[in-house]
Amino acid sequence: MSKAYFSPASFRFLRALDRNNSRDWFQAHKSDYERHVREPFLELIADMQAPLAKISPHYRADPRKNGGSLYRIYRDTRYSNNKLPYKPWQGSRFFHERRREIPAPSFYLHIQPGDCFIGGGMWHPEPDALKHIRAFLADNPEAWKRATRSKAFRDRFTLWGDSLVRPPRGYDPEHELIDDLKRKDFAAGESIDEALACSAELLPRTVESFKRIAPMIDYLCAAQELEF
Repeated sequence: MSKAYFSPASFRFLRALDRNNSRDWFQAHKSDYERHVREPFLELIADMQAPLAKISPHYRADPRKNGGSLYRIYRDTRYSNNKLPYKPWQGSRFFHERRREIPAPSFYLHIQPGDCFIGGGMWHPEPDALKHIRAFLADNPEAWKRATRSKAFRDRFTLWGDSLVRPPRGYDPEHELIDDLKRKDFAAGESIDEALACSAELLPRTVESFKRIAPMIDYLCAAQELEF
């Protein structure tokens, strides 16, 4: 039976963190973070293991506190002009078993006040991975159209990210997928509201959405010569 993981307290904490983004404040409220955000998310990740394995045996839902599916709440400020130490959101990526060897698409779940979403794909892929995707798109247009233009996909998802102004070098400007070939990101998602995120429908909705986006993830895996 489905259960709720997050609550209004989860979003109250994230809003408060956004207003009070400092180490002193976070340390004083770390127990609230663990109780209302981190632990519920880790529980959800653990409960995703069985349904995700049915979608793809090569994808992992890793509920470890560090190094698993849950993104760190701590920001890496070393090379950023934004020196705020914490992310006012909590997200997770459900990754391919070979992600450390080969760039691979992931499934995502993101919780943030005013910006919750479920999705997947490759965000800002490295140049070699992007090159492989574009070459695969040029040679396999029909499978991409089946993956991203089906009713099941279009009813739920929007393709996100940046695109080139002009066609990439070496590609026919008249190619039927020229708008997709110009993409710099190959990710899609659907927004959900806080009420759904705090309800017992979150897990089944996430599983259903991952099933709908799976053909796109499968396609991107094939572009990187990965099993799905």
